[in-house]
Amino acid sequence: MLYYLFTYLGKNFSIPGIGVFQYITFRMAMAVITSLIVTTVYGRRLIDYLRYKQVGETVRNLGLEGQMQKAGTPTMGGIIIILGILIPTLLFAKLENIYVILMLVTTIWLGAIGFLDDYIKVFKKNKEGLAGKFKIIGQVGLALIIGLTMYSNSNILVRVEVKPPIKYNVPVDFHMKGNKPVYTQDIRATKTTMPFYKNNEFDYSKVLTVFGKGFESYGLVVFMFFVIIIITFISNGANITDGIDGLATGTSAIIGVTLAILAFVSGNTVIADYLNIMYIPDSGELVIFAGAFVGACVGFLWYNSYPAQVFMGDTGSLAIGGIIAVFAIMIRKELLLPLLCGVFVIENLSVIMQVSWFKYTKKKYGEGRRIFLMAPLHHHYQKKGFHEAKIVTRFWIIGILLAIVTIVTLKLR
Repeated sequence: MLYYLFTYLGKNFSIPGIGVFQYITFRMAMAVITSLIVTTVYGRRLIDYLRYKQVGETVRNLGLEGQMQKAGTPTMGGIIIILGILIPTLLFAKLENIYVILMLVTTIWLGAIGFLDDYIKVFKKNKEGLAGKFKIIGQVGLALIIGLTMYSNSNILVRVEVKPPIKYNVPVDFHMKGNKPVYTQDIRATKTTMPFYKNNEFDYSKVLTVFGKGFESYGLVVFMFFVIIIITFISNGANITDGIDGLATGTSAIIGVTLAILAFVSGNTVIADYLNIMYIPDSGELVIFAGAFVGACVGFLWYNSYPAQVFMGDTGSLAIGGIIAVFAIMIRKELLLPLLCGVFVIENLSVIMQVSWFKYTKKKYGEGRRIFLMAPLHHHYQKKGFHEAKIVTRFWIIGILLAIVTIVTLKLR
């Protein structure tokens, strides 16, 4: 909103310095600052309100050190994160941008599902919360919206290099790259970024070429399959990771900074051309959303770090996981998520492995056996005697290393 106001003022009045609102980097910085203010200043008031309403966490005794001391800590604090994302985005982003619209839909959609789950747990006194199948339905529903919009919307394009003879039903751009003439077109495509692959670009439709000629037209099926899997897996991974103070929040902030960098270079035609990576027109506006996301996570961490004064609940964890997944899909970097979100992935896999092995051994031997002392993985280390603050710090370090490697893969072909 402020973007439009200051753009109008800049066109009609000579106000010094007002033109800075045209720069993505300035609006991103403002989004970060605003998000930090919203989450730290007004977050304190919301925590007090949640405590007044006795919206406290119900803790099951799992035999973990310091666990029972957390009983009654205000939960549903994910509302703080969601407000910290929505308010700066609405203030500083171009709201007609299709990428921004989809990210706003994602935030509200998954935030609402998480809020309903927390509401059932806290106010209806049902520890199970929203049934798992309804969470999955909600996540798959969002994936269908995102996938179909990405595939069909005329404003969601990627720039590809074309070679003569050129079909001129799509506008062609020409420029020199060294001594070589390069022709490019902005087209709708199911292309994405894949590390260690030729030119780092992969087309989902190529998966079906093994079935013969003509199957490329069914690329939407493959694309939708990956979108559904990625959104549900990463969203649930963030939910599972949110088990000890500051772990999910800090890890998400690290991932958010990385996605902001990737969005900036992918949405800047000069930098994308220099790095020889996929250019995605108009996607640079996502940097403002990423700034708000990082600011919200860091601001919430002010109260969520050990010892936590508030928990985000599913309201926050489902939302931040889904935001990360959809954001990566928007900038065609979703196949980098297994690396970038390695902490979420290993936490998720530890639960899958534990449950699967327990069921298998119980069926085979009549007694269930475990791979870990407790799943997810952070509880395993708690059982081994590590303090949760040390576990969180080390997981953050791993997250930073994975983020650096993710950025480096852009040049590994």
